[in-house]
Amino acid sequence: MPKVKTNSSAKKRFKVTGSGEITFQKAFKRHILTKKSKKRKRSLRQKGLVGSTNKDFVLRLLGLKG
Repeated sequence: MPKVKTNSSAKKRFKVTGSGEITFQKAFKRHILTKKSKKRKRSLRQKGLVGSTNKDFVLRLLGLKG
């Protein structure tokens, strides 16, 4: 049997925490920031959590679930 390859783009974008949750960096914080409110930019600093519906899919991309 060949080895299962990890998806390279997924391993750059997602990180598994100690409690097993998957975090990611939120989008829309790179440029054109002048028109976005301070409140919106502040909330974009927080890490995002992958929801339960997508969790199995992301774990499979990371090669962590059979």
